[in-house]
Amino acid sequence: MSSAKKFNLEKSLSDLEELVEELESGDLPLEKAMKKFEEGIKLTRGCQTALKEAEQKVEILLQNAGSEDLDDFLVDDED
Repeated sequence: MSSAKKFNLEKSLSDLEELVEELESGDLPLEKAMKKFEEGIKLTRGCQTALKEAEQKVEILLQNAGSEDLDDFLVDDED
């Protein structure tokens, strides 16, 4: 990120997974669940921003390299 505080994507994704597990357990009181949900939304937005910035950097690097004939990157979802 362009801010002084460096965003750690891997840590944020790990924290988000943990939050989802807590929320899915159904053991949290409503108020605490709402706070966890809000925290998850903030983490999600941060992750989306970091990924978008990375995508833009890759596009700039590819343009600077003069590579215009690119194949789409396909991801196998085996989860």
